[in-house]
Amino acid sequence: MMGSIFFILVMVLVGLLSLTAVVHVLMDNRQPAKTMAWVLVILLVPVVGIVLYFFFGINQRRKRIISRRQLDELTRRSMLSFVEQHDFHVPERHRQLVDLFINQSMSLPFQCSQLDIMTDGYAFFPELLHDIAQATHHIHISMYIFEDDALGRLVADALRAKARSGVVVRIIYDDVGCWKVSDRFFEAMRRDGIDVTSFLPVRFPSFTSKVNYRNHRKLVVIDGRIGYVGGMNIADRYVKGLPGPVAGGGGSWRDTMVRLEGAIVYALQRAFLIDWYFVDRTLVTDRAYYPPTADPTTKELAQLVTSGPMSPYPNIMQGYVDIIQRARRYVYIETPYFLPNEPVLFALKTAALSGVDVRLVCPLRSDARFAEWASRSYLRQLYQAGGKVYLYADGFIHSKMLVSDDSLTSCGSANVDFRSFENNFESCVFVYDESVALRMKKVFLDDLSHSTSLAELPRRLHPTFAARLWESLTRLFSPLL
Repeated sequence: MMGSIFFILVMVLVGLLSLTAVVHVLMDNRQPAKTMAWVLVILLVPVVGIVLYFFFGINQRRKRIISRRQLDELTRRSMLSFVEQHDFHVPERHRQLVDLFINQSMSLPFQCSQLDIMTDGYAFFPELLHDIAQATHHIHISMYIFEDDALGRLVADALRAKARSGVVVRIIYDDVGCWKVSDRFFEAMRRDGIDVTSFLPVRFPSFTSKVNYRNHRKLVVIDGRIGYVGGMNIADRYVKGLPGPVAGGGGSWRDTMVRLEGAIVYALQRAFLIDWYFVDRTLVTDRAYYPPTADPTTKELAQLVTSGPMSPYPNIMQGYVDIIQRARRYVYIETPYFLPNEPVLFALKTAALSGVDVRLVCPLRSDARFAEWASRSYLRQLYQAGGKVYLYADGFIHSKMLVSDDSLTSCGSANVDFRSFENNFESCVFVYDESVALRMKKVFLDDLSHSTSLAELPRRLHPTFAARLWESLTRLFSPLL
């Protein structure tokens, strides 16, 4: 008898908690797809669903961890006092996109005197180590993952040597991205004078308010003159690749990173220093961090755009939608995870149906199998609307880039998925220049030559009923992945 009463009380309590969680989801006024996903999870698996929502679903966008807009304004003013740009010109065809980024996030356009595209770790890490060795004033690094492996220790040793020589070295690593990294690894850096701080450390009781909002950026600034932005973290796999079964047999890791020089580095510096204040509560605005730049021989125009859950708008996502909507000839996109929200998917399908050459490259085999299954129905939808979908078969492609109409390109840390567009702190550089766009287009077409068209994979294009059912079930969770 007592057992029955206890069981009834537990069921009533679970029911009340489920109802409270559902009401909380509804009152948050998110996108209907995301709202329905959480409601279904809570109702179908009440106990597990409540726990998942408690840890991962509560929306922090309206919670002011810091007064970010005021901080943005403060650091923007300090940066502008150092900026000198001559013969500044915004291409008329891109003026609205440039203004969009300025108005929604104060992402200012800057001239870029040099831009190098690196497509693997063998190109990126030697260049990074060379620039670290040449540093004389400061080195700023923000990485989602800074692994304690052979490559991570090599970079750490180079940074420790510079810190011992008097160069200021600051590192931000993501606490969740580096969960498997021992504290001893970072403590060894601190002993040599490096300022190392984790981003939103996940500890009880603050676990629930932080675990879902991660710093996924990959930014490097050296002496305020050289900057890096893109998709590569610091870890062995960015050189050695992944095991064959995961990477589709090839094992190699294909990624994109860009090295920048010129006034655009001011924007990378500002992004890092805002994050540094976020994690360390130290505001750095010295002129030494914004050194004068030489008048560039080229007039490439670029904007660094950052986004995150504290931003009033999903900046990078809005930029993607605007570019896709304005494309006249083509839009080429690479992303390791294709779980688009409704605005992005609708824009891509509309462009394809309008005759725009929409091409998408994703991995044939992903390092995240659940996300891969969830993405398959999205890929078929784009294909059925006339988009050309390709699956990279020569290893694992982790590149996050876009190029359109031989006139603009984007490269950064943001995937085409809900998490990057809405939950993560991300950064992408948008470049308005034909020569850069043509170089990035060549990179894309080379990747295309190592890819298989979805049209040539009948089991992906016409899956069995069981496979389609599983894809549909995993797709329900796509707003949560």
